[in-house]
Amino acid sequence: MSEQQHSALPVAVIGAGPIGLATAAYLLERDIEPLVLEAGPEAGAAVREWGHVRLFSTWDEVIAPAAEKLLAPTGWQRPDGSTYPSGADWAERYLQPLADVLDERVRYDTRVTGVSRAGRDRIVDAGREGQPFVLHLTLSDSTEEQVSTRAVIDASGTWSTPSPLGGNGLPALGERSATDRISYRIPNLNDPAVRARYAGKRTAVVGSGASAFTVLAALADLAEDEPGTHAAWVLRRGIGSDTFGGGEADQLPARGALGLRAKAAVEAGHATATTGFRTQSVERDGDDRLVLVTDDGRRLEPVDEIIALTGLRPDLSFVDELRLGLDARLQAPVQVAPLIDPNVHSCGTVYPHGARELAHPEPDVYLLGMKSYGRAPTFLAMTGYEQARSVAAALAGDHEAAARVELILAETGVCGGSGLYDEADATPSDGGGCCAAPATLQLGAPATTTGGGC
Repeated sequence: MSEQQHSALPVAVIGAGPIGLATAAYLLERDIEPLVLEAGPEAGAAVREWGHVRLFSTWDEVIAPAAEKLLAPTGWQRPDGSTYPSGADWAERYLQPLADVLDERVRYDTRVTGVSRAGRDRIVDAGREGQPFVLHLTLSDSTEEQVSTRAVIDASGTWSTPSPLGGNGLPALGERSATDRISYRIPNLNDPAVRARYAGKRTAVVGSGASAFTVLAALADLAEDEPGTHAAWVLRRGIGSDTFGGGEADQLPARGALGLRAKAAVEAGHATATTGFRTQSVERDGDDRLVLVTDDGRRLEPVDEIIALTGLRPDLSFVDELRLGLDARLQAPVQVAPLIDPNVHSCGTVYPHGARELAHPEPDVYLLGMKSYGRAPTFLAMTGYEQARSVAAALAGDHEAAARVELILAETGVCGGSGLYDEADATPSDGGGCCAAPATLQLGAPATTTGGGC
């Protein structure tokens, strides 16, 4: 293929979510033709699955500048920038209109099942970089096809691959057989069927991030109306001064408020926290309730349901024929990983980064958005938009613009877990890392309601 033919090919963007669509907008701004491939039936398919959850970023922080330029001539009405959208708002009022502007550049119900170089598997060196990329696609009717592109930007996210309940990264023993009683998502308690599932029940909430805070607050609200509703909050780490986030000091106020609501749920007795608990198995008792058991034999009081919010991880199966440079721990690009590593970073800022840090040994391949963070949990949409701007500039050959930093992030209130894994918090910190507690620590008074209290 000639250089002219190669440059005429589109750039594949995998995923029509917030970062994928923003990437397409930035590519068009550079006169580069994008081809957006979305496995779902509409834009923001993954976002719609958590549409009932409100973002802790305002509209001003979740609209990409290049996308707004595309939308402005269409008569699109920009939402009030100081308000907070739900996932459904974000999808309906921004993502779908943006996809509609992109029109036929977005293909729905199109799942990418493999990516490689034309005529080259990952072993072959000869002539590799001169070959276009080949993407294998599976459509909704199970037919298959392939397309050729000049570059590949994987913005497919991590939503489809939640991490398991087990404390060692593997499914806990008995976890698979208990899937009818385990959810890996934030439940929509406005749905009567979902509400009935948790009302008056004791539910284990496993996790320590914003998703867990959201569930703790929602179950506390449910407990006010439905006696017997109680959350058994299970943390792998310990309780430290930043366990509930940045609180009033968080530069994203809604995120700080969310942590304070979770803290209030514990203090009101609607939730009881158990720390230093890493699940090895899920057992059933004589009443068919579920019991979480640690590797050293400690057992949680029986629960009716489990909500496992232990993080997400990237699906790398369909890019396995590409030469990716990924950190062994986080599965993030090797130059991005040190910036976001939760083993090191706590509640400080994540430095903006772009094409240089996102590059791989395979030229013209980039993982963007949540996928670029691998297993790290602290991604913000603004970070992804900056990634998209920088990568589009790099693909256009504007390396000066690609290297510029055009983003200032608010200080995160999400604690990343620096410090020893099980060491107690000896002294309060002023915004430092999470410090752990003794092996088991109960917080919160036992629930005073009947039917499933501690």
